[in-house]
Amino acid sequence: MAPKSAPLVSLQAPKDVSLNEVEQELSQIWQSYSPNGGDGSSMVATRATTFTLVVYEPEETQRLLAMMGFYTGPVDGIDGPRTEAAIQAAQAAYKLSIDGKSSPELLTKLREDLAKRKGETVQDQDAPRYASDAAGSGIADVVASQNPCRIISLFPVAGEDEGVSAQVSAYCPINKASQAALICCEYITLKGTEPALERVSELMSSLLISELPRIVWWKGTPNLDQDLFQKLAKLSNQVIFDSNRFTADTEGDLLKLATLIEDGVLVTDLNWRRLAAWQELAAEAFDAPGRREAIWEVDRVVIDYEKGNPAQALMYLGWLASRLGWEPTSRKREDDFYELQRVYFTAANGREIEVELAGIPTANIGDVKGDMVSLKLDSTNSQADCCTVLCSGTTGCMRMEAAGGAQTCKINQVTPLNDQKAETLLSEQLQRVGQDVLYEESMAVTAKIITL
Repeated sequence: MAPKSAPLVSLQAPKDVSLNEVEQELSQIWQSYSPNGGDGSSMVATRATTFTLVVYEPEETQRLLAMMGFYTGPVDGIDGPRTEAAIQAAQAAYKLSIDGKSSPELLTKLREDLAKRKGETVQDQDAPRYASDAAGSGIADVVASQNPCRIISLFPVAGEDEGVSAQVSAYCPINKASQAALICCEYITLKGTEPALERVSELMSSLLISELPRIVWWKGTPNLDQDLFQKLAKLSNQVIFDSNRFTADTEGDLLKLATLIEDGVLVTDLNWRRLAAWQELAAEAFDAPGRREAIWEVDRVVIDYEKGNPAQALMYLGWLASRLGWEPTSRKREDDFYELQRVYFTAANGREIEVELAGIPTANIGDVKGDMVSLKLDSTNSQADCCTVLCSGTTGCMRMEAAGGAQTCKINQVTPLNDQKAETLLSEQLQRVGQDVLYEESMAVTAKIITL
């Protein structure tokens, strides 16, 4: 379950301003709530002191929900319980299946409804379908309660180039321990076509607080040829992706991440963090003194993942090979239905390693596409005590057991993270911005596998 925060205090609801007025408008907000504020308020609010987070949001659901009165709070491109509650309210109003997830059908309904109003935002008094903030708090609120930050959301839109529109706002989760001193986030929302956003990229860079870390959460696939992406990557201290979204060309997009790392860009993949339990249990299986040397006997590996996105499987294989010193030598595909492929490595002692990757069809795909399902480490040396089977707590080890031999293996069940949603992982990642050498070394091997 995603973390929840206290109710929001709105210092400034979204307000349309010109690009040149953004900083001036924000400064006025904070002056009003400073200890010497001129409005007589006893409430003190703390502005951005930790980092600037730039969110590139190519999906327009949250903005449309806000314009049609289903959603309040910051339009920041960050999903969470608040946005999910708004989606559910909209789905109920439009008589769609209620699951709290955006869909093409919902977007069509929102666009049509907004078009009937000629683009005029629904006011509170005209919004009987309005979803109250009490229905759920946003991940951005959790981020703000721990880190007073500035969030700049970029919303690329289709259609005619009419320049870039800007909004500013400020929200503060109430801290019961100190109700007189609020810790807040300030929000800047920029909306326009891709060319329009690129034209104002220089002005956009001035909105990044220079003395604080600058983090970009790119909620799309990496586009190394896009001017806006290139400029933001150069301006940032870290670029965050989620390869769970890389469904059209998973391998090509993973290669782009590897290229960015080679070019010195500090890259983080939230999908990599979902592999932590699988990595820890595999290492733990060989912690016992009697098994430590047996790891070097492993030369047969099977990795199953939910069909549709092999990113986790490929990154896990890259991690395993990088730790054991395996050099990838060849790869062949054998079956399209199961996305079956075999990857071959050479170990430091000259032994050949064979790895089978298989995409397993699953009836219910959750929020994460391509989750690891099961793993088997084994050896052609029948005397080696290295057979290890790990399986998801939700799917079990049926295929591994059907393959035979599982009864002689060390079997363990992997308990996934309590919440694997990207927004939750993001809020945790922002607590420890920095280089992940293990990820970078693993991605280097993953890139070699993909290019075979």
